[in-house]
Amino acid sequence: MEEAARKKIIFSGIQPSGDLTLGSYMGAIKNWVALSDEYECYYCIVDMHAITVRQVPADLRRRALSQLAQYIACGLDPKKNTLFIQSHVPAHAQLGWVLDCYTMFGELSRMTQFKDKSSKNADNINAGLFTYPALMAADILLYQTDLVPVDQKQHVEICRDIAMRFNNIYGDVFTIPDPYIPPTGARIMSLTSPENKMSKSDKDPGGCIYIMQSPDDIMRCFKRAVTDSETGHCVYACPEKLGVTNLMQIYSVCTGKTMDEIEAEFDGMGYGAFKPAVGEAVVETLRPIREEAERLMKDKAYLEDILRDGAERAAYAANRTLRKVYKKIGFVQI
Repeated sequence: MEEAARKKIIFSGIQPSGDLTLGSYMGAIKNWVALSDEYECYYCIVDMHAITVRQVPADLRRRALSQLAQYIACGLDPKKNTLFIQSHVPAHAQLGWVLDCYTMFGELSRMTQFKDKSSKNADNINAGLFTYPALMAADILLYQTDLVPVDQKQHVEICRDIAMRFNNIYGDVFTIPDPYIPPTGARIMSLTSPENKMSKSDKDPGGCIYIMQSPDDIMRCFKRAVTDSETGHCVYACPEKLGVTNLMQIYSVCTGKTMDEIEAEFDGMGYGAFKPAVGEAVVETLRPIREEAERLMKDKAYLEDILRDGAERAAYAANRTLRKVYKKIGFVQI
């Protein structure tokens, strides 16, 4: 009997530096759920990356557990996916240091995230903020990852450069990962600044919707969402109507309707009817997720069991790669 073909490996992670957003769910996590049967999936809560910006320790712990609960509530089955916290697998930090030594200063200085975070945290421009791409590369390469779901290819490009540099010196050590752009991915923008991606770091609290947000707060944000000043307030998508197009994209993900169907549904009705309808669709989409996550958060023992199992499975795969790397670079094995 022929050996079954190896499943391709997917790795992705989100920082617990803030609560998960509607953008995180629609642009990433919702798509992850559909991948678990076809791929071997590792989904990490990257708490080590989070501390490049100062965190309140109790809040960081709470958000990490809450993020796990939300992952599961969104449909990520812990039996089909390896769910774990980055700091529970020491190989991430160990390989991160090795890759620091194979990452060039010029490469790091060109990373847009360093420039962005430095401008926002001028009083804390630390070395971790600068060298985070090496740790990110370690996250990915430890699992011999084939595909990385991303919306910014720059992160995967530097990982590929580091891996190819290492492989050129020591042979075939790392799988070279490719970016994975989901066929049904949705890039959700801020409700108040629709030219920018929805982000938990948004300074305007009205621009971002959170998975665990109350229905009343969600409705309030959508009623205040930016549209445009076009006479007639017609609902249709186009590059000049960023706010309306973003709201239509959100409504499409929630309802499964196409842009043409949405345009027909709200023909002649204007934004006064459209914005609350989008808010209601989001409320009903997030309601079962929020309620299940709240239930799971009350069962801390269950969440800790998931984390222990996930860390064990992740460490088994990660340590195989780390041992190979240590041998290649000349570290003494015992």
